[in-house]
Amino acid sequence: MTDLGSTGPSAVSAPVDDVPGTGGTRPRRGADVLVDALVAGGVDTLFGVPGDTGVAFYDALYHRAEDIRHVLARDERHAGAMADAYARSGNRVGVVEVSSGGGTTYVVGGLGDAYASGVPVLLLTSDIHTRSRGTGALTEIDQTALFSAVTKWTRVAESAAEIPSLLHEALRTAVSGRPAPVALIVPENVLDEPAEDITAVPGVPALPAVRATADPGAVARAADVLSRAGRPTLLVGSGVHVSGAWDVLERLADALGAAVATTIHGKGALPDTSDWSLGVVGNNGGRPGANAAVRDADAVLLVGTRANATDTNSWTGPSRDPRGGATVIQIDIDADRAGRNFPDAIRLVGDAATVLGRLLAHITPVDADVRTERRARVRAARADTADCLTGAPATAADGQLLPADVVRTVNSVLGDGTLVVADPGTPTPNVAAFWRQTRAARSVLIPRGHGPMGYAIPAAVGVAMAHPGREVVSFTADGSFAMACGELETAVRLRLPIVHLQFTNHSLGWIKMLQHLYTGRRYFGVDPGTIDAVGVARACGMRAHRVRSLPDLTRRLRSFHEDGGPLYLDIEVPHLIDHTPPVPAWDAGRAGTGERPVY
Repeated sequence: MTDLGSTGPSAVSAPVDDVPGTGGTRPRRGADVLVDALVAGGVDTLFGVPGDTGVAFYDALYHRAEDIRHVLARDERHAGAMADAYARSGNRVGVVEVSSGGGTTYVVGGLGDAYASGVPVLLLTSDIHTRSRGTGALTEIDQTALFSAVTKWTRVAESAAEIPSLLHEALRTAVSGRPAPVALIVPENVLDEPAEDITAVPGVPALPAVRATADPGAVARAADVLSRAGRPTLLVGSGVHVSGAWDVLERLADALGAAVATTIHGKGALPDTSDWSLGVVGNNGGRPGANAAVRDADAVLLVGTRANATDTNSWTGPSRDPRGGATVIQIDIDADRAGRNFPDAIRLVGDAATVLGRLLAHITPVDADVRTERRARVRAARADTADCLTGAPATAADGQLLPADVVRTVNSVLGDGTLVVADPGTPTPNVAAFWRQTRAARSVLIPRGHGPMGYAIPAAVGVAMAHPGREVVSFTADGSFAMACGELETAVRLRLPIVHLQFTNHSLGWIKMLQHLYTGRRYFGVDPGTIDAVGVARACGMRAHRVRSLPDLTRRLRSFHEDGGPLYLDIEVPHLIDHTPPVPAWDAGRAGTGERPVY
């Protein structure tokens, strides 16, 4: 993609059209200007649900259908998740459109994780007529206030003439600094306003918008710390993916002989086959050896990660206490976030790839014998892991499958180049721990900004739209299925190559596990009735089956691979109480020695 200041599409405004059946022409309106501005900004796909205040916009889309593909979702929250996943997997701005009232309140739920996870999403909303403000009009709500918690920029277009520059600014802001959602609100009268002479502002946003470097003195100091360290370790997050810093990350690790751990968002920053890869760490999917390696490091470089309580295994790796022994260095594009959780850290504010390159130029590579010794240490840390933590059975009941076995089977049959989306609950720690990649890429999406249930089914649609023809795997669970099953029809309508695998344990399993461990096994509000997921999926037009053995799973995955049509597989798994996933705090909880984890 090119920078926003560069030349965009040559035609930045649509011609006036003949309108069939009217005997005349359709005058150009604010809605047409908005569509023109989207095309000029490089937007070719948007997700949305139409409403009363957006009728003119949808009419404008009708006349530019060859330029912008509209994906009709069944719910505005899901449309937001689609745009989020489209943006994450494609490293571009995702666009979602909703109308005033219920559409705006619903879409907020689809933007919370994008905001917390640093994902650039453009929210377009129509609004009531400006003359109706303050009258208690149907669907009236203060949209600017509503979106304040889930966007970093919100503006209202008060005239058609303002639309091109505001849209241009919105796209630029979404990808500048720490990426995040932005919102442009256009009242319905502005969409209807005559706009014959208004043209769009060309320029397609690149991500990252700017390749900023860090303070040279801080870089030199950080390089000296890393060069002198005996146990240097890197903890990396999604900033590596956004920056495309995979190669320089591996070169720096190799020069230092440094172990590399990832957060869930950073999964895939280094291939699992790399000599330096520890895999995912933290308190959700973290492996024992990996957590120990970060905890015992004497210098930890944080790259593009919030490094919150979950990522650091409740602040134990690295410790927030400066007396904990590790010197912390943090690279972040956002000056407010660099060092936020580690005030004594060496702060390197800038683009991940750029700053890593500067560090690589300044560090002193270790000798071959030191590199060999450190490589063996990483190998030992990876080996210090079991599929099941203490107290969990090695086998499942008849007709049940272990989630780890399901993840590994899908990985083996479809290949690690498959695009993966996972819901919270049972899918998250199992996919984080057991899905293996042989190349660096952001091919696994797990929403850990807020951990919203019901994300994976609609998000898989967004991923499939971002990568036409690529196979997509959606790991969901019965609780999340109940929240998002309407979007199965969307996948069928678009005939997307998505296979959904549902882990069914007939409860809100994660919360029930917390009640089991920390509230005296007093289970309350966690046992809804069972829904026939196979029946619902078939009612949406999707092929669906219950799978009760790994050979049957393999057969159905191979069939999916051959024909590519959407498929739903319902898989009974043990409850988390009976088979503990890789959640380190729960291992201690089962032994009666741990407290509820800090988030």
